[in-house]
Amino acid sequence: MDTTSRLLMLLEVVEQGSFAKAAEIRNIDRSVISKQISRLEDELGVRLLNRTTRSFSLTAAGAEMIKKAAELRELLGETVRMAENYHLEPRGVLKITSSTLIGRRYLQPVLNDFQKRFPQVEVELRLDDRLVDIVSEGFDLAFRVGEPKDSSLIARKIARNRLLILAAPQFIETYGMPKTIEELAQLPAASYASNSIRVETIDYYDSKGERCEQKIKSVFRANDAESLLMKTLSGTTYFVAPAFIIGDEIIQGKLVPLLTDVKLMEFSAMYAVYPHRDLPVRTRLFFDAVREHLGKDKPIWENGIPNFEQMY
Repeated sequence: MDTTSRLLMLLEVVEQGSFAKAAEIRNIDRSVISKQISRLEDELGVRLLNRTTRSFSLTAAGAEMIKKAAELRELLGETVRMAENYHLEPRGVLKITSSTLIGRRYLQPVLNDFQKRFPQVEVELRLDDRLVDIVSEGFDLAFRVGEPKDSSLIARKIARNRLLILAAPQFIETYGMPKTIEELAQLPAASYASNSIRVETIDYYDSKGERCEQKIKSVFRANDAESLLMKTLSGTTYFVAPAFIIGDEIIQGKLVPLLTDVKLMEFSAMYAVYPHRDLPVRTRLFFDAVREHLGKDKPIWENGIPNFEQMY
C-alpha cells in the first residue's frame, strides 16, 4: 500500500469516527488499518492521531493531512470520471443506495433493463433506510425522499410525492365515514415514527389557506411505510400515506381515500443525490433511465390513484 492509499484510509477513519467502522466498510480487520496508519506516520515523520484504547483525536498535523487527503480524493475522483467519459460504452461499477421500498419497487426494474442495455456495467445496490454518507462510502447515486441537509451534495428533485388519507372498507364499516378532520382525529391511526421523526399530526390548509395541524390518535407506530400500509389494510387504522407507497390497493378497492376535499400539505419529494456535478457516463445514463421510468410530469405511483389530481 502506497502513501496515497494510506492517506485515503486515514480520511475514512476520521469520517467514520472509528477504526472499526472504517474496517467494516473495507471488509478488513481493524488491526490492518491501525498498522497502515502507523506506517503512514512513520513515512511522514509526524504523529497524526492521539490514540487511546477507546477513541482517537487528530493532532494539528493530522488535521492538515486530512484536508489534503480530502483534496486528493476529489482530484483522483475527477481523474477517474474524466477517463470514464471517454468510453463510448458505459462500463465499471455503479454504486447506488436508497431506502428499501424505493429500491425494490422503483429502482430494481430500471436496473434490470439498464444492465441488459449495458452489460459492461456492474451494479452494487445498497438498500438501507438509514442515511448514509455517500461520499465516504463511495456511492455514485442516492435516492431518497426529502432534500438532503448536506449542502455540499448535489440534489435533484425527480418526482413529487403527495399525501392522501387512506382506510380499508372494513375500517369505514366499523367507524363510519368521517366528515371532518376533527372527526377523523378521534379514530385510531397508524403513523410513522423513527429515532429522528415522529408523525403526530395531520398538516393541512383551511378554507382561508392558512396552515393548520390536527393531532391524531396514533395506536400503531412503525419506521417502515409498508408495515403501516399493511396495518391499514387490516381495517384497524387509517393512515396519512405518501403516494409513492401505493400500488394497486385503491384500484382493487382494498383502500379508500378519505376526506378528499381537504387540502393536505405537500409531502417531501423524491430526490436523486450525488457528490459531483460531473457524472460518469454510466451514472448519468442510469439517472436519466430512472427519471423516464418514474415519469417526468406525473409520477408512476399516481397511476394507481384514480382522479388524484382532483383530491387533496
